[in-house]
Amino acid sequence: MDRLPKCGANYVPLSPLTFLKRAAAVYSHRTSIVYEGSRFTWCQTYERCCRLASSLRSFNILKNDVVSVLAPNIPAMYEMHFAVPMAGAVLNTINTRLDANNIAAILRHSKAKLFFVDCHFVALAHEAVSLLVKGAESPIGNGSCSMPLFIIIDDANSATGVRLGELEYEELIQRGNVEYVGEMLQDEWDPIALNYTSGTTSEPKGVVYSHRGAYLSTLSLLLGWEMGNGPVYLWTLPMFHCNGWTFTWGIAARGGTNICLRNPTASNVYHNIKAHDVTHMCCAPVVLNILLEGKPREEFHLTSPVHVLIGGAPPPAPLLGKIESLGFQVSHAYGLTEATGPALVCEWQAQWDQLPQEERAKLKARQGIGTLTLADVDVKDPQTLLSVPCDGKTKGEIALRGSSLMKGYFRDEEATSKAFRNDCFLTGDVAVVHPDGYLEIKDRLKDIIISGGENISSVELENVLYRHPRVLEAAVVAMSHPRWGESPCAFITTRPNSTGRTDDVNEGDIMAYCRRNLPHFMVPKWVEFLPELPKTSTGKIKKFQLRALAKNFKVGENISEKKTDQVPAEVMQYRSQSREQVLASSRL
Repeated sequence: MDRLPKCGANYVPLSPLTFLKRAAAVYSHRTSIVYEGSRFTWCQTYERCCRLASSLRSFNILKNDVVSVLAPNIPAMYEMHFAVPMAGAVLNTINTRLDANNIAAILRHSKAKLFFVDCHFVALAHEAVSLLVKGAESPIGNGSCSMPLFIIIDDANSATGVRLGELEYEELIQRGNVEYVGEMLQDEWDPIALNYTSGTTSEPKGVVYSHRGAYLSTLSLLLGWEMGNGPVYLWTLPMFHCNGWTFTWGIAARGGTNICLRNPTASNVYHNIKAHDVTHMCCAPVVLNILLEGKPREEFHLTSPVHVLIGGAPPPAPLLGKIESLGFQVSHAYGLTEATGPALVCEWQAQWDQLPQEERAKLKARQGIGTLTLADVDVKDPQTLLSVPCDGKTKGEIALRGSSLMKGYFRDEEATSKAFRNDCFLTGDVAVVHPDGYLEIKDRLKDIIISGGENISSVELENVLYRHPRVLEAAVVAMSHPRWGESPCAFITTRPNSTGRTDDVNEGDIMAYCRRNLPHFMVPKWVEFLPELPKTSTGKIKKFQLRALAKNFKVGENISEKKTDQVPAEVMQYRSQSREQVLASSRL
């Protein structure tokens, strides 16, 4: 048997690009993309991608060259997920909520040859380019840095006429060769995408995905979520985040319809669900809060369930219960950029349907089991690297192994070697394993609060805070304590009461509630109310910013020793910021 040949007939490199060609053949006249007044079929989308790939080759784009794009969830962003790798290049989708410094750093590090910019982000892109030029000219900058060629993506529904250079996206589509079928993929290990981490825990790194990894990850999520034929998918998750958790390619695989959203506000989400009979959507837990707080929900009634896959911070059980009462069916996933998005999914068991709603919500808040393309998921003792017992109590670090993991960090061999240890990827996230084998995240390693020898999980404390009827968002970090070393500090945003007030809940109320529901050592020693918690583009709370604020807080051994005049001026200024100012400063 070892001598049986591998040939072009029985061995084809795996790539998600094959999904588009199949969709064009099988679902030719089925709607592929809807964006406000624009609508395309799968045949049209395939032809547009062929034309764009052809135009990219005319710019002397070669194998493994990087093509960057700064755009929201619009048709062009979707098309580039196929067109760029069809041309043999690597797609780099840039977070639209980054500042100019970060964007310039990504362009410099990725050595992007082309830079596509949505018309509404021209000012930001221009500032980033100016910084890129200054860096190249500076004696301490990277003098070898070359400027990418800029291409504007004008709004198809309301053309702005804005330009950054001479080229425009639709013009490239029109002048491209519709007969171009793309470059032949020789090796499935070739890169398909370059995504930069959010930088919430360290400096952003360039994570490289392979065609093989993207293909397998896409199929595993489609199967794990049981996404059937012809889904209607609402783009509430940014396509720049892990390539939309690979659903950019996955919707083509199922011949579905992409409902593109430039701004996923509560009203836009509710309107599009009703207008297009949406069946699926992905998002961070913060979007669920937006939907719960949105006024349209008062008159909104789902005629059929909308399946929601959420990731990011572990969602508190009360939040899941509230959103499901509106008709959303929530599945929780855990993942990270290095794992091509979701790596664990809380796969639902039929017998759980008979449990009370509160118990079901608690089960759904668990991260669950590994996706199909992960060879191994384990929770290991960080010191011994031995597996922890499945008792739901013993904490360890989540370790992953499988073909859907990244190739490595772009131009960073040292970080790549550190990431892969003992034939596994150690994530830095703390979890327990329940007797049924399902994982539940308890914290990040660095977010564990050690108070007088007791380990306090910030996630467990946050879950209790979320059950308070007036708490909208909560985040807990460590602060210094003269006796215990560290103690919990809680940052909270409140939901308005019946008269619209949010300032009628005070620190004493929250602490009294915590004392009734928590061991004494877990009760926060400081509660800070903010108009909005700072977040990353993917909805993760920026705890490093909150830790920086918490360093300013000083308490005595007894909470009664805390005085208002102990709050530094910079913290008082932060408290007084409007919601819009906080959002702007955190680049939400």
